[in-house]
This record gives sequence, C-alpha cells and structure tokens, in this order.
Amino acid sequence: MRTDITPGQTSDYLGFDRVMDNNLPEPIVLLADKGYDADRIRAELHSRGIRPVIPMRKSRKRRVGLDWPLYWLRNLVERCFNKLKNARGVATRYDKTAESYFGVVNISSIRLWIRHLSI
Repeated sequence: MRTDITPGQTSDYLGFDRVMDNNLPEPIVLLADKGYDADRIRAELHSRGIRPVIPMRKSRKRRVGLDWPLYWLRNLVERCFNKLKNARGVATRYDKTAESYFGVVNISSIRLWIRHLSI
C-alpha cells in the first residue's frame, strides 16, 4: 500500500503523482474511485502499462468502459481503510507532524497485517 499526506481540501487526482512516484514495484492494475477519473491520469497509466479500473464521472464527455468484476475488488481496499480508521489516531489525526502521523498509520497497518497472518 502506498500512502502520502495531502491537505484535507486537496482533490484525489492532485495527490496521484506523489503516490505513484514511489520507488515501489509498478502495479498491474489501479483500482480507484471517481476522484481519479481524469484524462491525464488515464493517459499516464496507459503509458506505464498500468490498467486503470476507474468508474466515469457523470460529467465525462468521452465514455470509458469499466471492468466491473475487477472493480468490485475495490471493496477489499475500502474495508482495509475502514479497519485502519478503527485506530483512533488514524481516524482523527491528533498528531501535529506528518512523520508522527505516518508512524501511527504504519503501526496500525502492521497490526492489521499481523492479525491477518495469525488467522
């Protein structure tokens, strides 16, 4: 999972470049919500060989298809975020610095991962 912090009023597609510039392995598919439906994002994903699975906004003039069975897997991602937000420090962001907030997110993620491995 790739994470980054942006101001609360920042749109999703503005944080896309910061998250995708990590030095992690390239994904094969990007499952995202309508906030990432922009021609620029779709073009960049296609140029990098990544398959975008992003539903269209209602205002989109050029229609784009969607692989619904694959998009339904996004439910797993949303449930992961929901479980992360069960940690009070992640949901409310009481930390004053980005580094300490990242620490809380990382600790909560490790806790979820360990819990998943022990099942």
